[in-house]
Amino acid sequence: MTDRYRVEVRAAVLRETTRPVAVETIRLRDPGPDEVRVRIDATGVCHSDLSLARGKLAQPLPAVLGHEACGTVVEAGERVTHVRPGDRVVLLWISPCGECFFCRHGEPHLCEHGGDRAAEPYAIDSHGEPVHPGLGVGSFAEQTVVRSNAVVPVPADIGPTDAALLGCAVTTGVGAVTKVARVTEGASVLVLGLGGVGLSAVLGARLAGAGQVIAVDRNPARAELAARLGADEFLPADENLKRAVRALTGRGADYTFDCVGSAGTVRDAWSLARRGGTVCVVGIGGKDEAVQFSALELFHFARTLVGCVGGSLDATADLPRYFDWLRHGELDLAPLATGTADLADLERCFTDLEQGRAVRTVLHP
Repeated sequence: MTDRYRVEVRAAVLRETTRPVAVETIRLRDPGPDEVRVRIDATGVCHSDLSLARGKLAQPLPAVLGHEACGTVVEAGERVTHVRPGDRVVLLWISPCGECFFCRHGEPHLCEHGGDRAAEPYAIDSHGEPVHPGLGVGSFAEQTVVRSNAVVPVPADIGPTDAALLGCAVTTGVGAVTKVARVTEGASVLVLGLGGVGLSAVLGARLAGAGQVIAVDRNPARAELAARLGADEFLPADENLKRAVRALTGRGADYTFDCVGSAGTVRDAWSLARRGGTVCVVGIGGKDEAVQFSALELFHFARTLVGCVGGSLDATADLPRYFDWLRHGELDLAPLATGTADLADLERCFTDLEQGRAVRTVLHP
């Protein structure tokens, strides 16, 4: 069996959610006919990786985390035709099968098999034990092996950091605004939670032509960055928030985006929207967190409540538009990349996320 595991790479391996990740040498499985081996050029440290590392989201272990990445194809299986060695690619954490109900009905982000890869070992450790790719990608490593439907070619004029951020945060936040909620020109938009996804939603609101963009976070240090990305107002997430939003909008925001995902922030996003407004839940909450609404308020406020998975990204169809936004200066992602680090610094990166000191630290394995 070990004859199929020829390529040795450095990788940050998570063995237990109660222990720090550690850099180890693993051996990657040779790509199958429909797979590619990719050298990781840039990968962002996302809050979802932190949630996986701390056990808040499920992932078979041991695993190499990381899912927001850009890389270069170094080997391709015999049936792979849309990329070849030397091509730069965005890696996708939802790899649509193209055959299930959702894929056939134009909803590849809901693919029944889009997350299967995370449970399939793709490498072995020094003891010959199987290792899993976090969220199906495993980009906190020098290289990874993924299905060919998990990569999309990147034009030569798009930089690796920008391309990496399109793998999750930017397409999720911008897509929540432009594809899921479909914000209309001149509308008021409130974004609750200013991590990488929330700040990308601020960018999306500007792209959509929103008339007023209100950014909300517990961390006042995010105010300046939110303003750089297009927010008109910053409000602290405190007991005065509802009153402040009413003062700015008169009746509540036309669209609110919860980019945290807790029961409390979902409820806040609901309460901060106007009658007839739209509430979009973008953040990933816990399965035991219950949100309550009375039957009367659902009738009276007539709001629309919608969930968001990955910004409803159809990567093949949608990424060319993101590339155009980048090359024409309509999307400036530089402020989102708040630092760089090596694989060995991953635990520090997680701590920076937990303590609100970073938006996106980019690793260059």
